[in-house]
Amino acid sequence: MTVTSPEKAKIELRDVRKSFGAVNIIHGLDLSIEGGEFVVFVGPSGCGKSTLLRMIAGLEDVTSGDIFIAGRDVTELDPAKRGIAMVFQSYALYPHMSVRENLAFGLEMAKTPAEEIERQVQGAAQILKIGPLLERRPGQLSGGQRQRVAIGRAIVRKPLAFLFDEPLSNLDAELRVSMRIEIARLHRELGNTMIYVTHDQTEAMTLADRIVVLRDGRIEQVGTPREVYEDPSNLFVAGFIGSPRMNIVDAIYAGDGRIKIADTVMALGQNFAGVAAGDGIKLGIRPEHLNVAQSSSTALRAKVDFAEYLGSTRYLYCYLPSGETITVEQRDGRDLSSGEEIFLRCDPERLRLFSTGGDRLRSANTAGMPTA
Repeated sequence: MTVTSPEKAKIELRDVRKSFGAVNIIHGLDLSIEGGEFVVFVGPSGCGKSTLLRMIAGLEDVTSGDIFIAGRDVTELDPAKRGIAMVFQSYALYPHMSVRENLAFGLEMAKTPAEEIERQVQGAAQILKIGPLLERRPGQLSGGQRQRVAIGRAIVRKPLAFLFDEPLSNLDAELRVSMRIEIARLHRELGNTMIYVTHDQTEAMTLADRIVVLRDGRIEQVGTPREVYEDPSNLFVAGFIGSPRMNIVDAIYAGDGRIKIADTVMALGQNFAGVAAGDGIKLGIRPEHLNVAQSSSTALRAKVDFAEYLGSTRYLYCYLPSGETITVEQRDGRDLSSGEEIFLRCDPERLRLFSTGGDRLRSANTAGMPTA
C-alpha cells in the first residue's frame, strides 16, 4: 500500500451513527481531525469513545454516515486497507514469538523484502529504545516494555494514523507517567495523526492537541486542553474535566451583574444573557481559584471538614452554610483544622455560570459569539 505523508492524513467523521438493534450508541457525530494532530477522546464509561475509535479502525461497522482518512472514503473498507495501526490496552503480542518476530510479523505477512523488514524493525527499536529486548519473548518483559513492543509493531507498518485504545490502563502509576512521555515524544518525532482514547484526564490534558469530550454517544465539546478546562461549554464538561473537579454550587442571579451564593452577594462586573434577576443558576469555580481570606461581606463563609496534605499543596474539603461541599487548593498559609471556619474569596473573572439545565451562561456582550 502506498503511504500518504502524515500531513495529508486528515480524518473526517460525517454524521456517523452506530446502533445495536434499537439501541443507539453513537448519535450522528461530525468531527474533523487535521493531519498530524493528536486528538484525545475522553468521557465517562459507556460514553462511546472506544466504539467510535473502533469504527474509525474498521473493527465496528458504521450504521450510517461516512468516515474519510486522507481524503478517501473508508467507511466500507477492511481495517487492513485503511492505513491505520491500532494499539490496544491488552498489548496483543504473540507470546511464542520474540520481540523481533512480533515486530516483523505484519511485514512478513505483507511479503515485504527481508532487508526492508530488518530496516523497519531496527528503526522502530531505536525509536522506542527496545533494541536490547529484540530476542526476548513477551513473557520476559515488563508491562511497559510490552507496550513499547506493541507500539513498535504499529510503527513498522508506516500507518497514516495511530489509534490508541486506553494503552496505559494496565500499567502502574510510575510506568504510566514514563509511557505518557514516550508517546508524546513519539508523536513529535513521527508527526502522524494520532487518536487516543482514555478515561484518565491527566493523559488527556498532557497529550492532546485537542480533546473531544463525549457523553452518551454525543460530543459535548471539542477544544484544546486549556479551552475545555478554562472555558467549558456546559455543566457536564465543567464537572468532568479537572482533578479535583470544578466546584459546582447553587446560586441566585441577583441582577445587575450580581450573584448570591449562600449568604454572600458577589458583584461580577457584567451582565449575563439568558438569565433574569431571581433565577436559580449553577456557579462553577476551580479549587485553585479560591483563596482563604479575612472575613468580608463579599467572601464566602465555609467550614473545614477535612484537610489533605500533599507536600507543596493542601486540599481543603469544606462545606458552605447551605450544606454544599466545596474544595479549596491551598499552596501557602497556616494549617487549618477540621471544624474551623474560614472565608473564601475569588476573582470574579474566574467564575463560570450555568443555567440549572446545564447550559453555559455568558456575558451579554459575548453571548452571541461562538463558544471556543
